[in-house]
Amino acid sequence: MSQPAFDFGDELDDAANPTYTVSELADAVNSVLRRGFSDGVWVRGEIQGWSERNGHAYFSLADDTPGRQAVVRVQLFAPARNRLRPLLARNRLELAEGLKVRIFGHLDFYAPSGQLGLKMVDLDPRFTLGDLAQQRDQVLRRLAADGALDANRRHRLVRVPLRIGVVASAGTAAWHDFHDELVRSGYGFQVVLADTRVQGPDAPRHVSRAVAALSRHAQRHGLDAIVVIRGGGARNELATFDAEPIARAIAAAPVPVLTGLGHEIDRSVADEVAHTSLKTPTACATALVQAVGGYLATVEQAWSAVTVAAHARLAGADQGVAERAHRIERRTSAAVGRATERLGGRIHRLRTGARRPLVDGARRLDHAADRLSSRVPPRLAAEERHLAGLEARVRALDPVNVLARGWTITRAADGSVVRAPSQLNAGDVITTQFASGMVPSRVEPDPRETR
Repeated sequence: MSQPAFDFGDELDDAANPTYTVSELADAVNSVLRRGFSDGVWVRGEIQGWSERNGHAYFSLADDTPGRQAVVRVQLFAPARNRLRPLLARNRLELAEGLKVRIFGHLDFYAPSGQLGLKMVDLDPRFTLGDLAQQRDQVLRRLAADGALDANRRHRLVRVPLRIGVVASAGTAAWHDFHDELVRSGYGFQVVLADTRVQGPDAPRHVSRAVAALSRHAQRHGLDAIVVIRGGGARNELATFDAEPIARAIAAAPVPVLTGLGHEIDRSVADEVAHTSLKTPTACATALVQAVGGYLATVEQAWSAVTVAAHARLAGADQGVAERAHRIERRTSAAVGRATERLGGRIHRLRTGARRPLVDGARRLDHAADRLSSRVPPRLAAEERHLAGLEARVRALDPVNVLARGWTITRAADGSVVRAPSQLNAGDVITTQFASGMVPSRVEPDPRETR
């Protein structure tokens, strides 16, 4: 390709109207940015598109002003990120999707991608903490205005809370701490787990749905309490439980809700709305165990009081009164003994009944695995035979194999395949392809047609 050249003289070198190359323009833009923002710039917004690669973090900072649509790309390189870790740890914060922040950095125009970015080097934790506190206060005011703030505390926790619904993430340390504490008590707790995500941007929606599902279960099948637990974490992770949907779900629950969200100091909106707020999952389990144990201790104390009173009356009474007191004692002892036996039997049934579904489920899972392992190999073998048959048919239709059986392919001068004599004229050059090579030839006129 050629392009005509034009001589513009010195017109392109006009100092008042210079022409830049793209690289020169990028350098000029960065020079202007360094002069205009020589000391850096503070920017506030919401983190979107958070990602991490090789120790660096990349995200967009979106404008949080209503009606405004603006974003700027932010790079938080590993050295700056490491310098900020102590600051984030002191304030119990963790940078994540959806967090509103006020950050400091230096503007930079990255020439290879043609994008303006901000190299982050500092963070104002007070801005984020203040925003979280403001959102929390707004939610609390709305809940207090319609009476939802105290709704769950109006429910009464039963004396022997053995049927428990739990909102937690299965397999986590928080779930194991809670579950193991109940098992160690020896009481026959029945636990219904709503396995759900308790961290991340979608956690408020998942947790509120899990609480609502357990509330429906409590109305249909009966629960004594619902427990919401998670492990500890950054303060902005605890803000997940400041979400209004979670608070509304707890307020609407038909049974008491206990929270153990793993924070020794801070309280979330969920803690404020719940019937009982405890610091950790283990503390929630301990409270339930103590409730059951306290009731049993009360029964034992009542029995002891009855026994002591009976003996005291026997000591100061005559023989007739003593005999009557003795009969009362025997009857009372028998009644209390039967009540204790019935309670022990109920605890035993609850304990064994909770294990039976797990054993049955494991048995059904093993049976399904055996069926799957017995059915898959024959199915694979049949598919392999079918595939082998298709492969043989494809090989039979391969032109190379057809030529090897003695067939030939005739092509015209333009390379097209000749399928009928009517495609050829006298004098045309054709090529006949054999399995071992090709032979050119020329079409001669039919002698019968020349007579």
